[in-house]
Amino acid sequence: MPAAYSEDLRRKAIDAVQRGEKKSQVCRFYKISRNTLDLWLKRLQETGSVRPSVLGTGGQFPKLKDHEKFCQFLIQNKDKTQKQIAELWGEGLTQQNVSYVLKKLGVTRKKKLTAIRKEMKTSEKNSKDD
Repeated sequence: MPAAYSEDLRRKAIDAVQRGEKKSQVCRFYKISRNTLDLWLKRLQETGSVRPSVLGTGGQFPKLKDHEKFCQFLIQNKDKTQKQIAELWGEGLTQQNVSYVLKKLGVTRKKKLTAIRKEMKTSEKNSKDD
């Protein structure tokens, strides 16, 4: 993502427009688009400042804050699936949240156990023992 224009550049461009220079000439001189200059002027009118807006924190806050308590809960419920763990924990936790925390803690996913469909033939068992 490109960086925001500096407040100094914004102030110089707006001052030039307020001195009476044409917007198109100011845009060419400072190498900015006309739309950008218009947005800066609008921001100055609305807020009284040309500062760039501050971006958010970059994401949501984690739903699970106490990882130690959750680890103890996992040990007690080690036979449960992620969906069941989320339901037992409560607090609006989802299976995806559990998956994310397990990955963060370095715990591998619970594998689905499947039954063996065919047993080995006796001749194969004997050859394996040798």
